[in-house]
Amino acid sequence: MKTYVLLVLVFASLTACNKSDDNVDYKEKNNEEIIAYINKNNLDAQKSDSGLYYIIDELGSGEQPVASSKVTVAYKGYFLDGKTFDQSDANGISFGLQQVIKGWTEGITYFKEGGKGKLLIPSHLGYGPKGRPGIPGGSVLIFDIHLISVN
Repeated sequence: MKTYVLLVLVFASLTACNKSDDNVDYKEKNNEEIIAYINKNNLDAQKSDSGLYYIIDELGSGEQPVASSKVTVAYKGYFLDGKTFDQSDANGISFGLQQVIKGWTEGITYFKEGGKGKLLIPSHLGYGPKGRPGIPGGSVLIFDIHLISVN
């Protein structure tokens, strides 16, 4: 089920802001994990004010989406240990950026059509401290993305 996680992304955006009973603050922990990953893999990443890290391998040359855009993206999602939890085929999947986790809503807007890169998403911009089936709470999510089109 290649689209299972993407469908979960759609619904997660509606519940990602819920407060958890878990008192663990993953922001600092995730930030340290992401920095270690970037250093270990010799990556050149930018950090946004929200805490999202992104790497632009190819900016692209087409239209640049905004947070309310509908896009088609080919992607591979994996954890810091490299274990893949979901991926699309090369044709990608279409969705509205208002229907996915905050890390995608923000991160995809840094690219133009044809752009490729990586999003390193801390849990507060993903699934939070409770997680989702197949994604443990507090997990950093990494996505290799190719923005195919702004629809």
